Amino acid sequence: MIKIILLAGAATLSLTAAPALAAGQTAQANSAASAKPMLGTWGVDLTGMDKSTNPGDDFFKFANGSWNKTVQIPSDRPSWGSFDELGELSRTRTRTILDEAGRTKGAPGSNQQKVGDFYASFMDEAAIERAGTAPLKPWLSKIAAIRTRSDLARYIGEANQIGIANPFDVDVDQDLANNTSYTVYIGQGGLGLPDRDYYLDDSNAKYVEARGKYKQHIATMLRLAGISTPDARAERIYDLEKNIAQAHWTRIEQRQVEKLNNPVMRTELGTKMPGLDWAAYTAGAGIADQSRLVAFHPSALAGAAKLVQSEPLDTWKDYMTFRTIASAAGVLPKAFVEESFAFNGKSLQGIPQLRERWKRGVDLVGGGVGEAVGQLYVERYFPPQSKAKMDELVANLIKAMDVRLANLQWMTPETKAKARTKLAAFTPKIGYPSRWRDYSALEIRPGDALGNAMRARQFEYNRNLKKLGVPVDRDEWGMSPQTVNAYANPLLNEIVFPAAILQAPFFDPNADDAVNYGGIGAVIGHEITHHFDDQGSKFDPKGNLSEWWTKEDVDRFKQQTSKVVAQYGAYEPLPGTKVNGELTLGENMADLAGITIAYDAYRMSLGGKEAPVIDGYTGDQRFFLGFGQVWRSKYRDDYLRQIVATDPHSPDFYRANVVRNFDPWYKAFDVKGGAIYLPPEQRIKIW
Repeated sequence: MIKIILLAGAATLSLTAAPALAAGQTAQANSAASAKPMLGTWGVDLTGMDKSTNPGDDFFKFANGSWNKTVQIPSDRPSWGSFDELGELSRTRTRTILDEAGRTKGAPGSNQQKVGDFYASFMDEAAIERAGTAPLKPWLSKIAAIRTRSDLARYIGEANQIGIANPFDVDVDQDLANNTSYTVYIGQGGLGLPDRDYYLDDSNAKYVEARGKYKQHIATMLRLAGISTPDARAERIYDLEKNIAQAHWTRIEQRQVEKLNNPVMRTELGTKMPGLDWAAYTAGAGIADQSRLVAFHPSALAGAAKLVQSEPLDTWKDYMTFRTIASAAGVLPKAFVEESFAFNGKSLQGIPQLRERWKRGVDLVGGGVGEAVGQLYVERYFPPQSKAKMDELVANLIKAMDVRLANLQWMTPETKAKARTKLAAFTPKIGYPSRWRDYSALEIRPGDALGNAMRARQFEYNRNLKKLGVPVDRDEWGMSPQTVNAYANPLLNEIVFPAAILQAPFFDPNADDAVNYGGIGAVIGHEITHHFDDQGSKFDPKGNLSEWWTKEDVDRFKQQTSKVVAQYGAYEPLPGTKVNGELTLGENMADLAGITIAYDAYRMSLGGKEAPVIDGYTGDQRFFLGFGQVWRSKYRDDYLRQIVATDPHSPDFYRANVVRNFDPWYKAFDVKGGAIYLPPEQRIKIW
């Protein structure tokens, strides 16, 4: 299901105005810092640079070339870079918390007891092997008992409650047109391959190859579960998925947020999307009491509903059997885990080795009870001084954005005033929630790994259903504190930065300010400007989906965004594989705007003075190096090919080279030519 949030990396308070930026309120460098930065002497890994590279040829290589030559992608990873390094640090710290929680046995019902028992149940591989597929039998028996298409519809609805992928995905979120209330969304889903194009694009040899391997994978999973005639069933399941894929919206279509808002009365579902027994489905999904819903992808839902009626019932039962097994594979015996990895990890992403069990256990518990883990994480690993300095940085970036908006030449005065009002109403959320999630109703049983995983999914599903009919919780977070990422949520007019991303190279309270502004400052700017990009700009100052720009504003804006599409669409990370400029438009614009706003905030923080030169690097050079090293990355080819097809972010090495559009970068490094050099008139300037 699509969440209306816009991510910084590699995918939902009371409103307050941002304080003004006081001239000279931040330090020039870290000379007064009481502790050493994590990287180098002032926050940048100088040994990771390739100083023999002309910045004008490839700034990513200049900032990261030596690192890129020597770093090896870990055998259990599809890629490696700054986000991954911090992710592993967060994972290692979380493991310590979970191990201790398991040993100390917290009070029954406490978060400590729940996270400790959840993790311990997964780590007890011997118990999981002994249980076999028995914990899955109740759900497989439900499928075997299906006799009618109404039974099928009810099961599909129930499947949503425990996270089993299907073509009719349910979510609860703020209403796009009225963000003071929650509503139920139903959207497309149910594909086992990464994207519809894997089923439909016959010109891509890798996609064609993946199809054959996917059929074998389906058959193997069925065989492991003791299902008869697995090969024949796998063919039918694949054919059904291909038919579902034909109705799916493309990734580009899914980005057009105004097209997602399709309210429909529950009683009209059967008329508008015939074929599925919607009464049985909504009853199974626990949403039969909702008179109004929103269809995210109505034509895809209609296509899938038609298939429910036209395709054999036994084929649908086989499909739901496989989807149920696949959803539980990570918590089943070793044979299922290894087969799931062999296809999803090794075949699709080129990963040689399955991740260690403890890492998978940390991810499972974090995904199931994220804030219960996060509360323990923050207590140990997020010092108050980090939050205080981040609050200051965010305030500075908002002030810098306001100045940019005030001086925009292409935006009409009326729209400009509304944009500044929207900015003034921003809510920054830093580190962790002001109120922690209550997990008291969730039962975690020692020794019941699969049951714990399913109960955690159902708990989260029910928690979301309980939002319906009550006021919107403006304090809620869409990410746990131990997540290495950040996001913008236009419905709440907020930007959110979990604790785990607030570490080097993104942020270090002991680093030079220039590096922090180039690192986390650019991420902050990225998230702020998401509220004004090609999709975020469709939400008004109150966070409602609304047309508040004039036609003149939209036309001028599109003139600039078309240049962004063309520039990134020319990038070819692998032979024959180009970046999709339309799919990545919003993120590319946010990268360009983010560095612009961060640079402005940094220069304003100097109060009209020049930063000192440190180790031969000017303040501006340190700013850009901080930015460049944030985007350290290395990919396996298969994974790179997959993310180019599915990820709204460009590969990270292109994200570093966004500087080619920014005049101060040329001045900082005296760039007068090179492979990424752009003449001044060709540099894209939106904000």
